[in-house]
Amino acid sequence: MTTQQTKKQQRRRNRGMTLIEIMVVITILGLIAAAVGVAVIPKLEEAKRDTARLDINSIHNALKLYYTKAGKYPDTATGLKALVDTQNLDKLPVDPWGNEYVYMNEGGKPVIVSYGADGTVGGEGSDQDISSKDLAAAKK
Repeated sequence: MTTQQTKKQQRRRNRGMTLIEIMVVITILGLIAAAVGVAVIPKLEEAKRDTARLDINSIHNALKLYYTKAGKYPDTATGLKALVDTQNLDKLPVDPWGNEYVYMNEGGKPVIVSYGADGTVGGEGSDQDISSKDLAAAKK
């Protein structure tokens, strides 16, 4: 091999990637990101709904403890603020969408509700309300 051929090969190696090679890599990375996004985003909403269910269950358990100490559940006007005052909570809990949980005392029975992603009554999919009533019925 001559020195001229060796220098040519060295220059080719030092040149780096061509524009086409870079575009191919970027396209492949884009396809991978799209595939992961399609698979993960629906699971994210499902995880938020599961988190809300767990939070509602935890709040319900805290209300049972409150009932044990006070002999009654807080009225609707006092709401979950009673838990903050009596159980050394720093602040009222919020649902995964950043809205406060709604508390109602219906005939001496506590009901905790998250209004879902839209924060309003009703809805479907990720906007659907999650209630402690529904969770209790599902357990039976």
